[in-house]
Amino acid sequence: MLELLTGTGLAAAAGLGAFLPMLILGLLDRFTDLMTLPAAWDWLSSDIALVVIGGLTVLDLVADKIPAIDTVNDIVQTVVRPASGGIVFGAGTSAQTVSLDEPSQFFSAHLWVAIALGAIIALVTHLTKTSTRAAVNAMTVGASAPLLSTGEDAMSFGLVASGAVLAPVLVLVLLAGLFVMAVAVTRRLRGMLARRNARSATGNG
Repeated sequence: MLELLTGTGLAAAAGLGAFLPMLILGLLDRFTDLMTLPAAWDWLSSDIALVVIGGLTVLDLVADKIPAIDTVNDIVQTVVRPASGGIVFGAGTSAQTVSLDEPSQFFSAHLWVAIALGAIIALVTHLTKTSTRAAVNAMTVGASAPLLSTGEDAMSFGLVASGAVLAPVLVLVLLAGLFVMAVAVTRRLRGMLARRNARSATGNG
């Protein structure tokens, strides 16, 4: 159960930002005792991987905060984020962490299941993020992009660091919070759109 929560948290984080979860896993394996990746995934903590993924993480974080560019980035990431979700789900559920003394034998033996689940979870999260961001950008002319992006970064970091690695049960809380925020933003946007349409109808009348 805990390993499933770990994988879910990591994959959901990848749906918000493809490279940050991979970078954190690599850094934790390389420089701490909080996580030990299995041989199949220890390439994430190699020098080349850390440099390349670190650079991509910076580019992604910056691009996601610039209006218009964030929309293009989201389109490109439709393929990248699910792929990352599969990687981190597989790596996380096969790793030994402070909360998982023994890696998941099932996911270790059925790696394709882990990768598929991670890709699906990341894709669903990505589509939710993308649709919400697009609607907010349309209503605010992109002015809210930096604020929303920063909040997503914090959620992604929380899902990986505290939720998935240190206390997998927190993944449920964080995902519930993400769902509530998405619903609240959607309702707010619908209300704003309804008021705008009402003013337009009144003006035309």
